[in-house]
Amino acid sequence: MVEFSITNQRYTYIDDHKWPSEEIDIHHIIVRKSNAKGFIVCVSAFVVLANGLCLFLVKDISISIIFWSFLLSAILVKLMFWKSVVKESVVVMPAFGVQLETHYRSGRIARRFVPIGKILKPVLLECVTPITCYWSLSLILRGEADLMLVFKELHPPMKMLVPIWKALCIACGSEESSDPSIKNG
Repeated sequence: MVEFSITNQRYTYIDDHKWPSEEIDIHHIIVRKSNAKGFIVCVSAFVVLANGLCLFLVKDISISIIFWSFLLSAILVKLMFWKSVVKESVVVMPAFGVQLETHYRSGRIARRFVPIGKILKPVLLECVTPITCYWSLSLILRGEADLMLVFKELHPPMKMLVPIWKALCIACGSEESSDPSIKNG
């Protein structure tokens, strides 16, 4: 049963309760499909193939040019689509822990499980790079020097991260921030 949903241009957030006891809280960040990326990849592959064919026909060079253009096109398509993420999910089980899932377009699912006793506190961080600025949800883990990113591949906006952060705080037993600027929605 979907309880809460937020959508923007790049992502859709869904708060999902599938279990009757409402104990397990599932949060999904789904990447919205964009036809522009597929179009750019197809056009690029076509240009590479056309270039190889022109070189073969005009210069009468060996068939290896066409072979290499096919190979380059296949590599380009694979790089653009194979490792792309479809959705990332956070499954909060207050009695056991948190399962982090990354679903790839190829069908592969990468899962990480963090026991609830190992989580000290979930934190929202602002990440600043020379090019962009985005929010990140991380877990401070007991006995670990580094933070664990909840969303490794995606960078959803803060309004989608806050409900997940609140659910993690409740599950871990840590108090939520008293900062009035952080609101749900």
